[in-house]
Amino acid sequence: MRRTALAALCLAAAATASLTGCLPGEDKADSKPKGPFAGLTGGEIADRAVKATSNASSLRMKGDILDDDGSRIDLDMALDKKGRCAGTMSADGQGEAQLMKTGDTLYMKYDEKFLRAQDEDAPKEETDQVVAMLAGKWTKMSAKGSDAKDIAGFCDLGTVLADFEDVSSDATRGKATTVDGAPAIVLHEKDGKDTSTLFVATEGKPYLLKVVNKSAKDPGTVIFSDFDTPVPAETPKGKILDLDALGG
Repeated sequence: MRRTALAALCLAAAATASLTGCLPGEDKADSKPKGPFAGLTGGEIADRAVKATSNASSLRMKGDILDDDGSRIDLDMALDKKGRCAGTMSADGQGEAQLMKTGDTLYMKYDEKFLRAQDEDAPKEETDQVVAMLAGKWTKMSAKGSDAKDIAGFCDLGTVLADFEDVSSDATRGKATTVDGAPAIVLHEKDGKDTSTLFVATEGKPYLLKVVNKSAKDPGTVIFSDFDTPVPAETPKGKILDLDALGG
């Protein structure tokens, strides 16, 4: 059961990382407009956004992504380069799982709806037992264990942002806009029938604020925020179910 839940979150992380494939590069065909990023092409702006975002010590990712099985994954996760993370995820809106990682321990808590959706093909009696044991309770396992190592790797912002490297773009400049009240410039990309829209901050550091990907393979939207903000990851209070001990 826990392996299924962890795999779902890993799929969400992988899909999120795939959105970074739309970054950065140069488009020498762009004009040289005035205002924010005056004289820069869309590709050059994207390059600055990737550099600034990659240099952040922490950030928050929130979005909805389609995984390889066709499930809609909703993800809201804060993570940093020290391997800490805290947030929530759900699949097709069916319940929610909370996750935190601090030190070498991964903590997760599932609600009943999430557990039943993940185990819907199992016999009802078996699912009822899983729900009775796990629903609404914090669990823990070693972040270095086989069941947890993939999601623990996702909790490391450095690992997630590694996909920002060695990519290219033919982004073109769009209009000025805002993302959650923050001034931004829109950049457009197209690869065949696939399109990507990037939103880059025009005040302060040129962080990547939002990515909207429209493609048959990796559709989805991810919003980035809370750059360099401490991740609220700490050991949950109260009783914690040790899954490693149960599995041993």
